[in-house]
Amino acid sequence: MFKKVLVAALVALPMCLQAQSLKFGVLNPSEIVQVMPEYATAQNTLKAASDKYEAQAKTLQEEYNKKLGELETLEKNKADQATMDAKINEIQDLQQRMQTFQQTASKDMQQQQETLMAPIQQKLIGAIQAVGGAGGYAGILDGSVLLYKGTQLEDVAAKVKAQLGIK
Repeated sequence: MFKKVLVAALVALPMCLQAQSLKFGVLNPSEIVQVMPEYATAQNTLKAASDKYEAQAKTLQEEYNKKLGELETLEKNKADQATMDAKINEIQDLQQRMQTFQQTASKDMQQQQETLMAPIQQKLIGAIQAVGGAGGYAGILDGSVLLYKGTQLEDVAAKVKAQLGIK
């Protein structure tokens, strides 16, 4: 029995020593992205597009409110049914346009965000891979979801920022 335990320990010893030599890095990629100059440019572009869409939505809402007011005036003045029906149809058409506009704007904003963020993410991934290769890391982990960070993990955020040219 003692021989079996000794053999098992001797077999496990090299694996334990090898595991100790592995080096892992950790960082929070979203923190790095937020300090990249390209991110600020992308956010400004998205803000400008969002402001444009908000202005258009406000114009549509004002037009909608105006038509509702006109309908109320027609009701107060006891307008004929044909006039009322025409105004109701205008309002319904405008509601449909507003809904279509909202969907189109939302889809466009999402597409713009994906288009603007893709090169930023690629640049970050390239920097992480460069740091990982140069530093001999077995892996670099996303620290934003890390529940425990032992002494075997090294925070490589500063190295990745340096690779990206960020101070």
